[in-house]
Amino acid sequence: MTETCSAQQRGRNWLEAGGLRPTRQRLSLATLLVGDGQNRHVTAESLFDAAVRAGDKVSLATVYNTLRAFCDAGIMHEITVDGSRSYFDTRIDDHPHFFWEEENRLSDAPAEELDLAQIPTPPAGTEITRVDVIIRVRKI
Repeated sequence: MTETCSAQQRGRNWLEAGGLRPTRQRLSLATLLVGDGQNRHVTAESLFDAAVRAGDKVSLATVYNTLRAFCDAGIMHEITVDGSRSYFDTRIDDHPHFFWEEENRLSDAPAEELDLAQIPTPPAGTEITRVDVIIRVRKI
């Protein structure tokens, strides 16, 4: 029981860090995302499946809307691969990713091994808000 309370409290703290009210559905999804203290890369569909397996009553549309709210609150980042599939990352610092092509899976890549020599100057009247580095890999 203590483990469940601890996981729920981590979820509640995470929501509060983003200034979000801990509704039942937000708290349920937050607990799945950060309850064990580990970072996650999820799609809306994979989080929906995890919620269903956990016995949570939530629709896929609610999962999408909640993930968007988490991103808007700054407690998650959306990473788009190929412009067609979005992954949501609970680790919000700047870091590169591996995209595992055979598995359609995203994982963190070692940031200390990435060396970007220079980033282009943004167009006039704009600023760079973040740089996403996705390194595609497949087994040989």
